[in-house]
Amino acid sequence: MNRSPRVRMLASVRSAEEALFALQAGADLIDAKEPFDGVLGAVPPEVLRAIVSTVGGRRPVSATVGDLPLEPQRLLPAIRSNVDCGADIVKIGLFEQPLEPARLRALAAATAVPLVAVLFADRSPPRHAAIELAAAGWHGVMLDTADKSAGTLRDWTDEVWLAEFVNEARAAGLLVGLAGSLREDDVRPLAALGPDYLGFRGALCAGSDREECLDPGRVRAIRTLLER
Repeated sequence: MNRSPRVRMLASVRSAEEALFALQAGADLIDAKEPFDGVLGAVPPEVLRAIVSTVGGRRPVSATVGDLPLEPQRLLPAIRSNVDCGADIVKIGLFEQPLEPARLRALAAATAVPLVAVLFADRSPPRHAAIELAAAGWHGVMLDTADKSAGTLRDWTDEVWLAEFVNEARAAGLLVGLAGSLREDDVRPLAALGPDYLGFRGALCAGSDREECLDPGRVRAIRTLLER
């Protein structure tokens, strides 16, 4: 994830074919994720390698480790597997509260790959998580939703809370992204808050179902909105 004056687009993909669609349609960050396997479902290693090969360094590729607890002994092998497959960034869900600074530091210290924490607006995320993550050596933070059937990010938060979240993450030196069943009408108000990335899956799919295949036309439509 590279900081930019404009808000960039993260597109979650589950195959090399989808990665090519997203790349050609203008996505800035290709995010490998398997929606059939949980909130942050991990794609199999062979699929991640194929995605990385297809992208060919033209965009960064992020990958998830699955819906694992914040336990270094379980997470580190998953992180290393993603790195071995060529991922540039690894995303890790922080499902349990409160955060444990010692575990956050241990994970960041044990790997050179940039780590991005994913918090969930529908699970009462800690208000000042960005400060703890930055102190522990993490690279970025995303705010998402865990239950994709229970509304969008904006249904779970208000603009003031989101603005404070983005500003605090930036002040802490973290890259910051917003996601969570986002649709076209979410782009303008969320982009105005100044995150580095807005993340999409369902809005990019045929029929707007996150488990269907990506539709290049929908990817281009979101890309166009972000460029306005």
